[in-house]
Amino acid sequence: VDVDACCDGEDVLIGGIMEHIEQAGVHSGDSGCSLPPNSLTAETQAELRDQTRKLAKALSVIGLMNIQFAIQNGIIYVLEVNPRASRTAPFVSKATGLQLAKIGARVMTGKKMKNMENVTEIVPPYFSVKEAVFPFTKFPEADPILGPEMKSTGEVMGIDTTLGRAYYKAMLAAGNPLPTEGVVYITVRDEDKEAILPVARKLVELGLTLYATKGTASYLRAHGIEATTVYRISEGQSPDALGLMRRGEIKLVINTPSATSGARRDGYMMRRLAVDMNIPFITTIQGARAAVHAIEESRREPLDVKPLRAYHASKG
Repeated sequence: VDVDACCDGEDVLIGGIMEHIEQAGVHSGDSGCSLPPNSLTAETQAELRDQTRKLAKALSVIGLMNIQFAIQNGIIYVLEVNPRASRTAPFVSKATGLQLAKIGARVMTGKKMKNMENVTEIVPPYFSVKEAVFPFTKFPEADPILGPEMKSTGEVMGIDTTLGRAYYKAMLAAGNPLPTEGVVYITVRDEDKEAILPVARKLVELGLTLYATKGTASYLRAHGIEATTVYRISEGQSPDALGLMRRGEIKLVINTPSATSGARRDGYMMRRLAVDMNIPFITTIQGARAAVHAIEESRREPLDVKPLRAYHASKG
């Protein structure tokens, strides 16, 4: 979780609470996030606000600040506190209509927020999703896998009335349009097989076709989900993922990295080809869940575009 805030020494403004789509362990600059949060309880959000206020005052922050939290089993952990503007400040400003940079600059010159107009936390009745843009096409040998080292070079934003539609727009803007039909290729490590079941089941319900490696396909079929077995690249038989991707048959790749050498090499080759052929790929279970939700929401009715001010006006 990211929280952007502003403190003038007396009062603390909560700019926005952002829930990451990927779990802790993926650099915050590479993780998508939603504002307002998608799954955090009201009690957890209240505790995040309280901890933010206490930290701001204890550190004597004057101006903008950013805090990164992790939440596990209902317990909130502080990862880092930065007494400065974060890369998320423009995103929060656009999502809420709060001009955080202006407020922070005025506070740093000695102004008090209680003397400013309309300086209060805004929790929008719509969702805004930030998604990262990566430079992998410029680096032919780079492995497009997410981790603690930041790899993104830009960000985009999607806004809509539901999280799924906002996420679909964000992926579209990032150059990774999610498919609404065709074949999805799934290969996940053993510890992710149970977690991928609801994702795979929903994809089939939406009318998409599943291809998977032997282990993943067998697991899916054992749980009543139809999937076509495809050979691993290292097995040297056809059809394999690379051949299907080159023929344009695969529209989305879901691949969680495995530690075994063969699977690791296969995963790298798939991810690289996906980048080269502009096929959207997902390397985390959390990203897969968000993607299937986005596909489902986008199919209910056509996406539309409205001016940012129209969303801001809906705050009432």
